[in-house]
Amino acid sequence: MTVATITEEQVEAVRALVASVPPGMITTYGDIASAAGLSSARTVGWIMRTDTSDLPWHRVITASGKPAPHLAARQLALLRAEGVLAHDGRVPVREYRRTLRSPSVNSE
Repeated sequence: MTVATITEEQVEAVRALVASVPPGMITTYGDIASAAGLSSARTVGWIMRTDTSDLPWHRVITASGKPAPHLAARQLALLRAEGVLAHDGRVPVREYRRTLRSPSVNSE
């Protein structure tokens, strides 16, 4: 997959949005992409894979509510500890979804 050039501002926007999701809530890759002004949820996934180890990454899931297969057990356990309950390996997105607002990264 070829990834478009990603700016530091976009990375910081994604980081701010992930950090804004409180315990007990989730958001989707697409929600973050939309709020950050990115064209693709896959771009959010790429940013998260490379730069969110210190953030609550487990609160970001696919729009279908399914975690990534290679992270499923760990992600669902972390969510369960915060009160987010999955049914048949899928989080009911409508029940736990957090509405995001675009971050103002450069407002100092």
